[in-house]
Amino acid sequence: MPALVTTEAWPWRRAAAWLLFLAPFFFITYGLANWSASQRADVPSLVFDWEHAIPFWAWTILPYWSIDALYGLSLFVCLTRHELDTHAKRLLTAQAVAVTCFVLVPLRFAFAHPAADGVWGLMFAALAGFDQPFNQLPSLHIALAVILWALYARRLSGLARLAMELWFLLICGSVLTTYQHHFIDIPTGLLLGALCLWAWPFADEGNGRSIAAQWQWTRDPARWRLAGFYAAGALLLGAIAIASGGWALWLLWGSVSLLLVALAYAAIGATAFQKRADGRLSVAAQWLFAPYRAGAWINSRAWTWREPQPVQIGDDVYLGRIPGARELATSPFAAVLDLTAEFAMNAGKCMYVSLPVLDLTTPPAAELAQAAQAIERLRARGPVLVCCALGCSRSACAVAAWLLASRRSPDVASALSTVRAARSRVELGDGHVGALHELVGTIPALPAGVAMPGAE
Repeated sequence: MPALVTTEAWPWRRAAAWLLFLAPFFFITYGLANWSASQRADVPSLVFDWEHAIPFWAWTILPYWSIDALYGLSLFVCLTRHELDTHAKRLLTAQAVAVTCFVLVPLRFAFAHPAADGVWGLMFAALAGFDQPFNQLPSLHIALAVILWALYARRLSGLARLAMELWFLLICGSVLTTYQHHFIDIPTGLLLGALCLWAWPFADEGNGRSIAAQWQWTRDPARWRLAGFYAAGALLLGAIAIASGGWALWLLWGSVSLLLVALAYAAIGATAFQKRADGRLSVAAQWLFAPYRAGAWINSRAWTWREPQPVQIGDDVYLGRIPGARELATSPFAAVLDLTAEFAMNAGKCMYVSLPVLDLTTPPAAELAQAAQAIERLRARGPVLVCCALGCSRSACAVAAWLLASRRSPDVASALSTVRAARSRVELGDGHVGALHELVGTIPALPAGVAMPGAE
């Protein structure tokens, strides 16, 4: 008897309940932050000289105001309870974080507001009824725009999505042309919005679990050392940015990126990069980790420029660095096993399996067993590329696991010898050796050429 297919009912009552909570929460906390700043004798401004050339366009108060309607409507656009609760938590987190910043580090808008007439003047007057020249950094308007865009982009496509994205660009630009924010508020608002998306992913982003739910301090000393290394880099970049000011403040993006990498090593794990089964990273992870990922990609190419080509291990299994889309498209591979967590990958027509592992860490025996099974399953499609950033550690350990599990190598020493003979730069330390020995004792070895469980 075929299984019944059920569709979750539209959670409009729950959406109304969220709106009845979020709307008063917004106005109360936002107003309290304004009042708190107004009680201080000297609230500073953070403005660049070139901002004096920004024009005042009264009509842009329309897109500026429109975010209120888009905010309320967004809760009713959600189709499931999980999507609704995730979206509402993003909005709530943005509000709580922004208001905390407004109270602890208040800033004032420095320019005088030109007069506006007609309908635009009425809209400015309504805004002045509850808004003050405080609540600047980060721009809550921008953070909310990011969160709302992420939801509406799921519902729209084609010309409708293009029109929506152009309107959101107008909303973001309007914070400057209505003289509500200085420039520094925009990138910090974008950062806050991206952090909210990352902290509360939708079900189809990564594993769909919140960052808090994945938080578990590691007991691996190697991961703690790497976490300390990246945390030190984050502090260094942050100190340089703050001490130098000006355009050097963009280094804060790199600082935040490295700090998140440190947290990935210390507590979150490979899922911090929110890599999907198809090889893509969530939009939030792409932007938040962009400085780190750019550096990691350059490092990958710098270390492998003398040996860019994959090497054959045996029976249509190859080991190498992660390829670019064009590089893979012109290769003979029919399938790819990707062990990177930090890189997105477009596998094109190749069958693709992603088993994300943090760089410079040892995959546990259970993950090595999955990798070995995946390699044997993928071999049925044709030549298989097993890759990581350099093709020297994570992927090399996975290939060694496959050699052991299929009895192409009789023991760990033989498997390591085979991999090292094929690729001179392979780096497998005591941790990898220990994980491979543990693997031998936990999964049944199969005769060479026999498909492993799950093989096609």
